[in-house]
Amino acid sequence: MWQNTEENLRIQLAECYHLVSYFGWTEMIFNHISVRLPGEPRRYLVNAFGLNYDEVTPENLLVVDADGHIISNGVTRPNPAGFALHGAIHAARDDVHCIIHTHTNAVCAVAMKESGFSHDNFYGAQLFERVGYHTFEGITLYDDERPRMLESLGDKHVLVLRNHGIAVGGADIPRAFFLLWIAQRAAEIQCHTGMIPGADVTLSDTIRRRCAEDAESVIVNSSAAQKMFDAAVRKMRKERGPLWVGDTQ
Repeated sequence: MWQNTEENLRIQLAECYHLVSYFGWTEMIFNHISVRLPGEPRRYLVNAFGLNYDEVTPENLLVVDADGHIISNGVTRPNPAGFALHGAIHAARDDVHCIIHTHTNAVCAVAMKESGFSHDNFYGAQLFERVGYHTFEGITLYDDERPRMLESLGDKHVLVLRNHGIAVGGADIPRAFFLLWIAQRAAEIQCHTGMIPGADVTLSDTIRRRCAEDAESVIVNSSAAQKMFDAAVRKMRKERGPLWVGDTQ
């Protein structure tokens, strides 16, 4: 059985970075994926600034506090733009142990739209009443934006940063990755739908709500997220080989 130890979290977080690279969701050396250390409510693992996602290994992940200060593992600094966002959510939400932030084309396009996510496609319906929206204030560098981001997120697990990108949070790495995948698919389908002439078929709020509740139940209350994450890692390893020197998984 998978154990929630720092060693295992380092491996799984490095795998998550490689998966985001594998699916083409990276933004060069920018953006972050962070995970809370077991038994350490204000300490997290995150990537060192300057590495491509496929260069992240279990060994070169940094331990930082909620303000982005390095606790251990060298002198390389994390990107300061990340922990105004990641640190704020981690510090305020005990239920969010992993946060993933991306700027994919489809997600950024949806973030530009006043209406945000459509809830009329299969994946968008799964996000109904699960998305918060935060008004763009520039690059997320400043501590004074933290309370406003948290107010925008509320009790939800998806935060659309208007004119910017998205952040998703989950109770662990696989569940955060699964939620990111749903949001990415919803955004892609919404963008493609917008290119086709004609009226869209809309869903009732009743159907949307039931779909979102069922999707949340699958992610939170079953092993589906872990199975999906493991399958994605197997597929990636089959196509790309070992993820880092010494990878024997």
